[in-house]
Amino acid sequence: MKVFVIGSGGREHSIVQKLKQSKQALDIFVAPGNGGITTQATCVAISDDDIEGLVAFAKEKQIDWTIVGPEVPLTAGVVDAFQKEGLRIFGPSKAAALIEGSKDFAKAFMEKYQIPTAAYRTFTEVEAAKAYLKEKGAPIVVKADGLAAGKGVVVATTLEQAIEAVESMLTANRFGDAGSRVVIEEFLDGKEFSLMAFVNGENVYPMLPARDHKRAYDNDEGPNTGGMGAFAPVPDLDQATITYAVEHILKPTAKGMIAEGRSFTGILYGGLIETKEGPKVIEFNARLGDPETQVVLPLLENDLMQVIEDVTSSNDPKLTWKKGYAIGTVVASKGYPGAYAQEVPLPELHNDPDCFVVHAGTKVTPGDQFQAIGGRVLLVGSAQETMEKAHEAVYRCLKQLDQTDDFFYRSDIGNVK
Repeated sequence: MKVFVIGSGGREHSIVQKLKQSKQALDIFVAPGNGGITTQATCVAISDDDIEGLVAFAKEKQIDWTIVGPEVPLTAGVVDAFQKEGLRIFGPSKAAALIEGSKDFAKAFMEKYQIPTAAYRTFTEVEAAKAYLKEKGAPIVVKADGLAAGKGVVVATTLEQAIEAVESMLTANRFGDAGSRVVIEEFLDGKEFSLMAFVNGENVYPMLPARDHKRAYDNDEGPNTGGMGAFAPVPDLDQATITYAVEHILKPTAKGMIAEGRSFTGILYGGLIETKEGPKVIEFNARLGDPETQVVLPLLENDLMQVIEDVTSSNDPKLTWKKGYAIGTVVASKGYPGAYAQEVPLPELHNDPDCFVVHAGTKVTPGDQFQAIGGRVLLVGSAQETMEKAHEAVYRCLKQLDQTDDFFYRSDIGNVK
């Protein structure tokens, strides 16, 4: 079977690593891939937003299944383009991916179908938005409506920060078209968690919950990032909360999307928060989360390719999970999430049987040297029977990087002390 993975980050490398465990004989291609992926699959130099090129490649190679990693090609309609050519592809249509592509659409959708979320208002005019902020006060959340690579959300602790965020989006055009409309939400207090599910129409098959850490530095300090690490499952999350989230959030969302004429097939990601009133939605994504995927997939006992075939055939994949915990810590380039150096050589990480390494922003030179070319470079992870053992293994492996000033990582991911 020929399988084609679209994307270039840690999530896609994790997908490839899981596919390599498949009982089916798989020939795996990835576009465009990254340095680490080249050691396990055939990388092809096609950008993940070059939909014509991706379709042409899939037809030329007679690809059996395509799996879409990132949000940009999904919201651009890559699934529709593949299906128009009779090609099998796993992911939501352009219409369904709008649940991630527009926060305004997602909020209006949740309001219509009574899916618990924060109160909100949407604005396109800066003065009206500022007047609303002054009325509501801080803390408050300001979001760019469209895709902003995980950087379009400002949790403002002061009114001044909130006004600055609105002005940077609506006046200074910081995020281009993605920020031409802003969503202002009430601040929700509580612990966040991510709950992803395989979805096909009304059928919803939840994965293990995970928790990621967005802030750059220890103790959740510093600027927001795309994610500095994650762990799964979440020890302080009780089963009643998970069940509530599945029954009152994920399943009603799947049904609501059908009612809207936007039936969803693929991965539905709920970014959720525990509040005194129960779990509420912070955001929806239309694909696997990053870095949550890197700690959830290693705990999945099923064959991923078989799961996709089952889900898309309306068969229960009967998901089973390894007992224990997985922790993953991101290694980032110095300066991230701001400016950072490019093409920095990566120190060699010696194999540790208790750890796994996922590449994100890397490339490989003609001399087989790995170089860092992104903000988030690697994820070092471990799956063990206890959180303590996974934590110990990850940070034992990361000590190999302590001699370099070119990279940094948080020391408290999955900290159980």
